[in-house]
Amino acid sequence: MQMTPDQTTPVQTSPAGRPQLRQWELTVTAVADAPANMRRVTFTAPDIAEFTYRAGQAIVMMLPTGDGEFGRRDYTIRSLDKEKGLLDVDFFMHGDGTHLTPGPAFARDAKIGDKISVRGPRGGASFREDADWHLITGDECCIPAIFHILETMPAKAQMHVLIEVDSVASQIALNDVREGLSATQITWLHRGNQKAGPSDLMAEAVAGFMLPHGRGHAILIGETSNVRKQRQNLISRGLTREQIASEGYWRPGRIGGHDHVED
Repeated sequence: MQMTPDQTTPVQTSPAGRPQLRQWELTVTAVADAPANMRRVTFTAPDIAEFTYRAGQAIVMMLPTGDGEFGRRDYTIRSLDKEKGLLDVDFFMHGDGTHLTPGPAFARDAKIGDKISVRGPRGGASFREDADWHLITGDECCIPAIFHILETMPAKAQMHVLIEVDSVASQIALNDVREGLSATQITWLHRGNQKAGPSDLMAEAVAGFMLPHGRGHAILIGETSNVRKQRQNLISRGLTREQIASEGYWRPGRIGGHDHVED
């Protein structure tokens, strides 16, 4: 299964003022299920040792859309082992299992030896060393980014984490991520039978979060309208725009891409 776009695929260009993202040709080396409801695809590349990124950043993948065309999809880097030359990407397997969107469909069907073109890394929703405390929020599709940040940040960093999932069954134990994170607090928010998407669940949790002393930094990711409400709440309580990294990973009706939430 060849996943490299053919010559009819439009060449990606960067908006004015933004750096051109480097292109990488990745080859699948392994595929496996991962918690919770994820499909982990492991890649390698001849020049993977040159790949440098910050935990929380993503790569732009050119994925087949099912109609003979390719579309860009942003997926967070789950991990990178430069010694072994391996890069992991976790795909949240949303959908009914029959009509999957391009990302989950690719992860379901990927086989060792498949190739795919990607660009990156990109994104500003990453850990800030200069903050006294950190708040990070997201839903299921954000778990790869959140947990990679937890795995790689300093062990004594004061991190407060809010994650929205459907039920207890979708939670992941902190010890499954990394031991020794004594200053990390994870709160799981359960939406029950409510459909994932715009809601007040996370916004109300953020509004109820007591801001610690010192200079904070917030990473807000997930459904765009939910992220916007959280951002506006924190700004109203004194955080500056520079103290908040906010990105809409998805929103109902949007196909591909993501939103930079800056208002």
